[in-house]
Amino acid sequence: CPCLMISSFLNMDYSIVNFKKAMTFFASSLLIQFLFFIVLFIIFGRKYDDAKYRVLSVCGTLGNVGFFGLPIVTSLFPNEPVVACYSTVNVASMNLLCFTVGVFLITNDKKFISIKSAFLNPTTSSFLLALPLYLLQVHFPVFIVDSITLMGKITTPLSMVIIGFRLASIPLKTVFTQKFAYQACLIKLILFPIFALALITLMPFADDVFKTCIFVLGGAPAGAVILSLSELHECEQKNTANAVLLTTLLSLITVPVLMLFV
Repeated sequence: CPCLMISSFLNMDYSIVNFKKAMTFFASSLLIQFLFFIVLFIIFGRKYDDAKYRVLSVCGTLGNVGFFGLPIVTSLFPNEPVVACYSTVNVASMNLLCFTVGVFLITNDKKFISIKSAFLNPTTSSFLLALPLYLLQVHFPVFIVDSITLMGKITTPLSMVIIGFRLASIPLKTVFTQKFAYQACLIKLILFPIFALALITLMPFADDVFKTCIFVLGGAPAGAVILSLSELHECEQKNTANAVLLTTLLSLITVPVLMLFV
């Protein structure tokens, strides 16, 4: 994951314009996710005594925008290296919310909110490392850049294999018969990307590539990190696993449909 983050900046041509676009995407994605948390709090807040609804809010907002979203946006725009940075900065914004708002909702306890964890994790730390490397134009030997890029590309198939392991250990009947998982799919795969597109359309600085990436990345399935946190804190593990797995499976249908609108 750190290699994925760093390689996206190393492979982007140096341009202050591109850098500003990437930082604007970071701020926009952070704002959109935070606002959607507020929307879901308005809808489900009265039911937050039930951990299921708190976890539903997390699964409906925080997506697998790196491992899953990156190959999609780079395939859509192969001649726009900046889109790889869009995906990776989205991962960074998601991580900041995951270790603050996300972990609070999962545990329902403020003591687990960790600003330290929000910044000192592999994704955010590598993001903070990549920024000065890009701005100072630190050039590494080609074999190092190629190695970092190759390692970064491994993350997508590796994460899919890990999710496959989880899917293989759960009876499919359990995955496809849980109301909770379908609620998560409706919110994460349909409502969130529509919400994201509606907001970004109101922002005059966003060009078509920017808007498309916000929309498509918004439709990424629930992030696997949510399952890790739910298991760590022993909160709604089965529901979270079902939500992550079913959103990943159904995104194979919903993401192409979303792309039709793009």
